[in-house]
Amino acid sequence: MRIFPIATAVLVTIFLYFLVVERDRLLDWARGEDAAQAGAPPAERPTPEEEKAAAMAMGATSPVGVIAIHSTAQTIDSAVILRGETQAARQVDVRAETSGLVISEPLRKGAFVEQGEILCKLDPGTRQASLDEMRARLNEAKARVPEAEAAIPTAEAQLETAKAQLEEAQINDNAARKLSQGGYASDTRVASAAAAVRAAEAAVKAAEAGLTSTSSGVLNVQAAIQSAEAAVAAAQTEINRLEITAPFEGLLESDTAELGALMQPGGLCATVIQLDPIKLVGYVPETEVDRIDVGSPGGGRLANGDTLRGRVNFLSRSADPVTRTFRVEIEVPNPALSVRDGQTVEIAIASDGALAHLVPQSALTLNDEGVLGVRLVGEGDVAVFAPVSLMRDTDKGVWVTDLPEQADIIVVGQEYVIEGVPVRPSFDTADMPGLPAAGADASNAEATQ
Repeated sequence: MRIFPIATAVLVTIFLYFLVVERDRLLDWARGEDAAQAGAPPAERPTPEEEKAAAMAMGATSPVGVIAIHSTAQTIDSAVILRGETQAARQVDVRAETSGLVISEPLRKGAFVEQGEILCKLDPGTRQASLDEMRARLNEAKARVPEAEAAIPTAEAQLETAKAQLEEAQINDNAARKLSQGGYASDTRVASAAAAVRAAEAAVKAAEAGLTSTSSGVLNVQAAIQSAEAAVAAAQTEINRLEITAPFEGLLESDTAELGALMQPGGLCATVIQLDPIKLVGYVPETEVDRIDVGSPGGGRLANGDTLRGRVNFLSRSADPVTRTFRVEIEVPNPALSVRDGQTVEIAIASDGALAHLVPQSALTLNDEGVLGVRLVGEGDVAVFAPVSLMRDTDKGVWVTDLPEQADIIVVGQEYVIEGVPVRPSFDTADMPGLPAAGADASNAEATQ
């Protein structure tokens, strides 16, 4: 009774052996091939040239049936597409320039502030008294000006008197010398006249020194006035720093400093951002940067579907050292402040249009050299390979360039024909989903948007 289960197990084991170990022989036996042929070494694979010749020989007698479309090149907008983010036009941390206690009520974040509006006000302390003291010193210095200026004419008069006395002494000395030569004056008189000349010269020098000293006094008074004016300006500036104001109109991104808080120089009062206009910021690769110009129209689509439009107002001349990309900014109006800082945006920047064909992605193929392209129905209904360049990928297909303006593109069966093989094209694609109907204009595709 156990013979049958054992026999069954043996047969199953033999079958599994041939199925796993001798699979090739089993398949050859199933195809009816001779056992000797199955055991023979496999024949060498034919070269691509031999395959092509065989295919052409077969195709010469029976053209290969394919499905193709009549395609007309259309001018599409070859926009540069980037991923980026929104950024505020301006953002600044408003900080204190002096120390003091905050005496103003805080403004809450999200509030809109005008340019020059007070954000934080500090306790003046003794600063007003210091300003009054500096002003008093300035007035005192100014009061000394008339006195210093009045001394100048007196010094000038003394100098003129000393010069006249010197001239008189020189005349007397000259007369005494001439009389002494004729024997009419004594040596004592000559010496006395010479001494008078020297005394007059000394008086002139003293008068000149007095005039210089008087002029220096005037300059000292003027310097004191300038010093006092600088002290007044410094004290006034210190008082002006007690009111920390908004540098531009915008929104508060943080609360202002709390009432009673002690502010130090550099302490944060508030953060103000300006969202109108707002910037769309992206980074352009090296291969695309030459297609963008400052002033080119551009826009973006936010994650919620809202669209924005503006113009390029900045294109960096220096690449990021890590990513080797160039920063580009588009300025967009945002009067309602609906666009926030830091939102993700898909950016499109317009550039020159190009002629392209819309084809199904499945129509793309590779030739023997690995070049991407499509197969066309050439003259005489033979297959022709044409290399293409991808421009854009959409849900309707792909836009490709480098094809003739009018082209019959094989969309089904292109993998079964090679260069020069006769084909029997069919252009009826109306009942095939995903393919445009025969003669359809590719410009109707939504991919041009």
